[in-house]
Amino acid sequence: MKENRRNLLKRTATLVAASTVVATGTAVAKEKTKKKVHYTGNKPEKTPLFSGAVSYGNLLFIAGKGAHFPGDIAAHTKHVLDEIEKELTNAGSSMDKVLKVNVYLNDIKDYAGMNEVYQGRFGSEPPVRTTIAPMGGVPGNSLVEIDCIAYI
Repeated sequence: MKENRRNLLKRTATLVAASTVVATGTAVAKEKTKKKVHYTGNKPEKTPLFSGAVSYGNLLFIAGKGAHFPGDIAAHTKHVLDEIEKELTNAGSSMDKVLKVNVYLNDIKDYAGMNEVYQGRFGSEPPVRTTIAPMGGVPGNSLVEIDCIAYI
């Protein structure tokens, strides 16, 4: 009888320990799947219109970046890709970890010029990509806007 109680107590202790590990793992998993906004500077005092970079779990979403200065498609594309790279690095990712890119051109005639600068920026295994030239153009005076999804 004493032997059965000891075995029962041992098994109960083992189950309690195992359930604690599972509960802790679940809490950590829930923490990792929280929405997190990544700021490149201080958090704004006033709520912005949108966030520049947001992660959920190990997925990272970068808002569309434009180039709002005088210049040609090459200068605008380089600036936008540099800004995306800064956002990715700030959030713990990189250009090599980008999974999906959306490119919006103000004029489809700039497609070849944009591609010249874009080529190779995402490593030897580039992400999937969609490129469009919306009828209304790109907001502001940018010739190109790019957003992306990456992993951390």
